[in-house]
Amino acid sequence: MPHTFYAPTLTTPLYTLPEDESKHAVRVLRLSAGDALELVDGRGGVYQAEVETADAKRCRLRVVQEQQVPRRAYEVHVAVAPTKNLDRMEWMVEKATEMGVERLSFLRCARSERRELKLERLQKIAVSALKQSGQAWLPELSELTDLAAFLPTVAGSTTFIAHLEEGERTPLSRVAAAGNNCCILIGPEGDFTPQEIAAAFAQGIRPVTLGASRLRTETAALAAVHTVHIARELLNGAPVV
Repeated sequence: MPHTFYAPTLTTPLYTLPEDESKHAVRVLRLSAGDALELVDGRGGVYQAEVETADAKRCRLRVVQEQQVPRRAYEVHVAVAPTKNLDRMEWMVEKATEMGVERLSFLRCARSERRELKLERLQKIAVSALKQSGQAWLPELSELTDLAAFLPTVAGSTTFIAHLEEGERTPLSRVAAAGNNCCILIGPEGDFTPQEIAAAFAQGIRPVTLGASRLRTETAALAAVHTVHIARELLNGAPVV
């Protein structure tokens, strides 16, 4: 398999890798003129290219084949309150990108221990996971937002809130394939407050459960992504391996 590089500003048929990527290609991977590699632009474009000029500062490539991978027929959007331990959020972003998620939003809730979040490193982790996993679409990462401001933007019956409070909750697997877009809200380590849950209900957001186990925040986010994918595969009659 050829090595994969992220090229969000790709031009064809000629493209020059940024200096850091050029250095990695020439000095680390030892690519030379004529060697094949793959480029992804994060917007569905997958390009087969070959090295034209192996320069460690400006490695020039020639695109020889291109393909546009269409988006899925449905969108998975997970909105999650970041954990105090940033490593766990980085791991979640990496794995969610590998699994395939269209959007990750970050919520500031009443019980959130992390009140600020810088997206730059998370973006880099998402790009790395994109290249490693063979995904063609880079997920959109949204800035940390107060839950109260976020709820009206996702109001509706295909948005779900996973919480641990008493009360009737439908398994996400039963409702995840209800529409083309699906948004799941995951609370902080102390869970959503009753007031936050009530505010979600007032926006038409429905309560769901991810199973009998009590999951960590980052695990719950990944379980939600996986559950939506499996539900859609079952709906479309695809074999589940």
